[in-house]
Amino acid sequence: QVQFVESGGGSVQPGGSLRLSCTTSGITFSRSRMGWFRQDSGKERWLVATITSDGTTIYNDAERRRYMISRDNVKEELYLQINNLKPEDQGVYFCNTYPPIESWGPGTRVTVSS
Repeated sequence: QVQFVESGGGSVQPGGSLRLSCTTSGITFSRSRMGWFRQDSGKERWLVATITSDGTTIYNDAERRRYMISRDNVKEELYLQINNLKPEDQGVYFCNTYPPIESWGPGTRVTVSS
């Protein structure tokens, strides 16, 4: 059974940083292209960044300078570092393969507020 479990979200002030983590099971993580997705309130989930099995990254243009996706193929974990957080970064973040499979985790919520 495929499972994704996201963590690391929280409420932070503008300018702060967060590191989101994702643990996976049921997939061949080391061979999978992975992605972070975000769902804003009342909107559809959308792709933030992807990383291939060998570490090649692609970002949505708006997030390129402040986001960093990374992975640990030994631990089978995916990460998203977000720096200089802004209110527009708020939302629920999900990890999945890319393209995504229909087995979404609970997500982790990021709130940016002073």
